Amino acid sequence: MGRIGYILLYTCLALVAAFQIFPLLWLVLFSLKDNAQIFSGSPFALPSDPQFGNYLNVWQGGIGLYFFNSVWITGLAIVLTVLFASMATFAITRMNWKLNKFVLGLFMVGLMIPIHSALIPLFSMFLSVNLIDNPLSIVLTYTTYNLPITIMILLGFYYTLPREIEEAAVMDGSSINRLFFTIILPMTTPVMATTVIINMIYNWNEFVFVNTFISSDEYKTLTVGIQNFIGQYMTDWGSIGATLVISIIPVLLAFLFFSNKVVEGISSSAVKG
Repeated sequence: MGRIGYILLYTCLALVAAFQIFPLLWLVLFSLKDNAQIFSGSPFALPSDPQFGNYLNVWQGGIGLYFFNSVWITGLAIVLTVLFASMATFAITRMNWKLNKFVLGLFMVGLMIPIHSALIPLFSMFLSVNLIDNPLSIVLTYTTYNLPITIMILLGFYYTLPREIEEAAVMDGSSINRLFFTIILPMTTPVMATTVIINMIYNWNEFVFVNTFISSDEYKTLTVGIQNFIGQYMTDWGSIGATLVISIIPVLLAFLFFSNKVVEGISSSAVKG
């Protein structure tokens, strides 16, 4: 590719980046305005009097509780999903047993089932075991539905792991559990970062399950809580903007800190052998 080709390529990439970043910048500026600035001036103008109090107002108004619920529910579901998926992938790819292909097929069937098609059966099941309006129902649902995609991402990476490492560990007297937790699991850190990001995006932004299974404000997450919050601050558009900014910060930070690991994990999973 010549010099002109590189210039065109980077120009296109810069334009794409600008189109992606612009809505975020606009939302931040929007959150720092009051209603007078929003409706009287240009929507793209800088705030003449930044209203940082919008963030304090929404945090004290209840968003802090919803944010905390989203953090711990999302984090617990991610830990369980990645751990169980890693165990399943290790058993399928590194251990010889008769039903490993069949079990893998069962997990892959989960990719073809529409997520919300099981909403009513899940509600009925959780109702029968008294888990409605219990955050455990959300954690279990997130963990179960994210297992297939997580296993699929891990598969390619696990196939590339050299078996000589496992053989040497076994010859040194390592048990299966120790082999998995002290050798295999640390080696899969790059691809686990990829699965963490994917799981986080789904769990953090999920709305239907929380809205169906949770009725108490005490356990609601940001996605459902924001809906209630918008009703509370229907005329205060700056506070609504602050609420939306708070809701996207964790995902942006996750991409910022794990972006290199994500690229490394995708690259490693794409090459087998």
